[in-house]
Amino acid sequence: MHILSAAREGPLRLFQSLVILVLAGLLIFYHTTMLADFSNSHDPASGPFYNGIQGVLRAAIIVSLSIVLLGKRFALWMMWLSIGCLIATHYWAHFGPITADFTVGRHPLSYLKGLIFPSIITTAFLYRR
Repeated sequence: MHILSAAREGPLRLFQSLVILVLAGLLIFYHTTMLADFSNSHDPASGPFYNGIQGVLRAAIIVSLSIVLLGKRFALWMMWLSIGCLIATHYWAHFGPITADFTVGRHPLSYLKGLIFPSIITTAFLYRR
């Protein structure tokens, strides 16, 4: 995805590319900071196994979003798989035996907010060609 080539193709294509760039960039930044928090003993009550799974999934999200920024269509599948698995681990912590601080006082449907940005990225990516 090249912003300059998108600008030459028209304002709609430029807007779609900027939406992908901004949202993917925000998600990459967010998951990178979450990885940094995990390395600084973020939520030690949930245990190293759960935190390790979360770390691997967040790294997969970062990699897949980086490939999406390069314009590779297969990376959308990687993005959805890794984000879906991350949301599944949140439900595992919410309803399962995992003790995690982020589940306190949260409604179970609140984890689905994590699907908003990927949905917008996918829509912008698929309809920009």
